Amino acid sequence: MSNTDNKTLKAAGLARASGPTIADTLQADGNPPPAPLLESHYEFLGDNDIPTSRYTSAEFEQQEMQKLWPKAWQWACREEHIPDAGDSYVYDIGNYSIIIVRVDEHTINAYLNSCTHRGTRLLAEEGSNYSPGFSCPFHGWSWQVDGTLNPLPGQWDFPHVANGSHNLQAVKCEQWGGFVFFNIDPEAKPLADYLDVLPEHFSHFPLDRRRIKVHVQKILPANWKAAQEAFMEAYHNFETHDSPTGANAQYDIFGKYVSRFIHNIGNYSPQSLSDYPGDKWREPPLTEQQLLEMLAIEDRVLAEGETARSVAAQTMRDTMSSSLGVDLSTCSDSIMLDSIEYHLFPNMFFFPGIAIPMVYRFRPMGNDVDHCIFDMMILEPLAEGASHPEPPEPIKLSVEQSYTEAEALGWLGSIYDEDTGNLQLQQQGFKTTRKGLTLGNYQEARIRRVHLTLEEFLGSH
Repeated sequence: MSNTDNKTLKAAGLARASGPTIADTLQADGNPPPAPLLESHYEFLGDNDIPTSRYTSAEFEQQEMQKLWPKAWQWACREEHIPDAGDSYVYDIGNYSIIIVRVDEHTINAYLNSCTHRGTRLLAEEGSNYSPGFSCPFHGWSWQVDGTLNPLPGQWDFPHVANGSHNLQAVKCEQWGGFVFFNIDPEAKPLADYLDVLPEHFSHFPLDRRRIKVHVQKILPANWKAAQEAFMEAYHNFETHDSPTGANAQYDIFGKYVSRFIHNIGNYSPQSLSDYPGDKWREPPLTEQQLLEMLAIEDRVLAEGETARSVAAQTMRDTMSSSLGVDLSTCSDSIMLDSIEYHLFPNMFFFPGIAIPMVYRFRPMGNDVDHCIFDMMILEPLAEGASHPEPPEPIKLSVEQSYTEAEALGWLGSIYDEDTGNLQLQQQGFKTTRKGLTLGNYQEARIRRVHLTLEEFLGSH
């Protein structure tokens, strides 16, 4: 804590923007949301600055590599990446490489991607593979997909290799929401302990009935934490996106591992904008018709009493129900429209929405503290009764490339360019400043929660 009086700190954490809250908006919707979206869980977590060395120090990055990534649950792939026995997926995180393999219809295993003879990496490239087993390219040692070692070349010289002593090195592996997770730590707590409220909340919008429509993988010029933090608050909307929305976003802290924001789409609060300089969005206030046009619905004239939010939600229900073959008639306005983002420590984001149906993952790029890999997938609702199609290969973009080069993203490409366009400047600024990062008590509380949990990993594991 800082030197500020503790009572004052708690009071500061209760401050909010003026105008209607997210709860006010959701309760006014014609199609009300499921109960989890009406919950509010805020916790004041302090107001100390975050040291910039956490983003720039090679020593700090090495601590993460030793104490965070081998200890935290992470998703490696989707189940549809490995639909049949023998299908495997290689996932790399910093120094570590993991093989996920489907052994049979009901069993998925995970192994360290390393030969138990002299350590050679078994599968060279990240991504999908198929093989009835695994073979080392150096000396030809080989294993079944269940990890058991086959008879050795020159078996006579290895009497000490017997009774399962050199099977592939197993890694904890569990599934949730159609994702395959792993944890390298043999003593790791079950995934359920990590997921906290996610299984209950996402029971209302199951992710296992989604398919990967688009997968874009881009190198970003910033530390993985800085990159993901750009997506953890809506405070940047006014400047970065030149948008009047975001002031009244709701931020929830469910525990050490899970947090959330809810950001309404299709309305805004002129009152809340009084908390921000400039009159661009306040004088005169936007009309409902103008708000509808901002949502790219320009051929519909609102009748008296209609709102842009309700009409946009219904328009989307009609359009997407038809195009996807999914019944969305009972889907709430909020799930149809809003940006609802859950974060799972350390680096995973899950969106339950229909218009904004992404998942994100941020990870170090090898041992390069100044760059990271950002995986973004759009998970589209799967038609009722349909099987998961083969997932698309990731569209890979370099640091220099624009998201607009991934044509499958459509209008989202320019938005992601805006979201990530400040990262190089921020990473450079980290190395110049004499002070740490100052966080808002409410709007940036999710960022602070990540750092507090990170401290626990680095200090106690």
